[in-house]
Amino acid sequence: MKILDEAQTRDALPWKELVEALRDMFEAGCEMPVRHHHDMEVPGETDATLLLMPAWSPGNYVGVKVVSVFPGNMERGLPAIYGNYMLSSGKTGEMLALIDGGELTARRTAAASALAADYLAKKDAKILTIVGTGRLAVNLAQAHSSIRNIEKIQIWGRTFEKAQDLAATLVAQGMPAVGIEDLQEAVETADIVSCCTLSSNPLVKGEWLKEGTHLDLVGAFKPTMRESDDEAIRRASVFVDTVDGATKEGGDIVQPIADQVMTKEDICADLYDLTRGKHKGRQNDNEITLFKSVGAALEDLAGAILAYEASNQ
Repeated sequence: MKILDEAQTRDALPWKELVEALRDMFEAGCEMPVRHHHDMEVPGETDATLLLMPAWSPGNYVGVKVVSVFPGNMERGLPAIYGNYMLSSGKTGEMLALIDGGELTARRTAAASALAADYLAKKDAKILTIVGTGRLAVNLAQAHSSIRNIEKIQIWGRTFEKAQDLAATLVAQGMPAVGIEDLQEAVETADIVSCCTLSSNPLVKGEWLKEGTHLDLVGAFKPTMRESDDEAIRRASVFVDTVDGATKEGGDIVQPIADQVMTKEDICADLYDLTRGKHKGRQNDNEITLFKSVGAALEDLAGAILAYEASNQ
């Protein structure tokens, strides 16, 4: 059995190959039962979450990810997400690999955003704003840069110091990043806005979005969380990773539906539709597009297979 630690998992999942692996898996499909989602009390802190996400490609591979999300870890200087992925043979059930779940989750999440942006962002998008300074922020900057020629990356965080620190990290990797204090300015000047926070209240206002902007909402994975307001929903063409997941778990979709700002039928397409050519994605350069992702076990399976097969080469 292969055991891939964080560094080995990262090295086995280069961005372009991972984006294409997700594209192929969404196009082909797999068996994906509803994931288990359990709230866990942490005395004196925000509740933690336990996620169990199974998926399998009949006769090929079967996998399950076990992940915990502890929001309070951000105050301790620890990752909010921990987990492992167990990949087995779809023919015999033999355990093939134990893969670092945190790195797999972060990379497949960012790759799904990049895949969506490949269909939804303008081809000449050059300015990327990242809202949030957690683990996913670096991955999102890297992933979006793998599918567009990004000339400037603006980082906004709850504190300007954290935004500057993250920008410095990206600059050290050769990326054109700067910290920015004014969130409105960061959104108004961006071609792509990618949010990766655990916010319970909207951060990005729809009135700030210029024509042609692509808004990528990655955080706010519970119905009670939200990163964009109703005006963003009203102005944008709305896309999701999976309709079933986004309409049950993502507050940026669940709340507007509950408040009759939109209906489920207003969702233009999901990644199945986009990869299979059932929807072309962006219609013109003036369209505002919004993509909400809550994650899917299909994405983990695609990444785990890629990591396992790459480690055997």
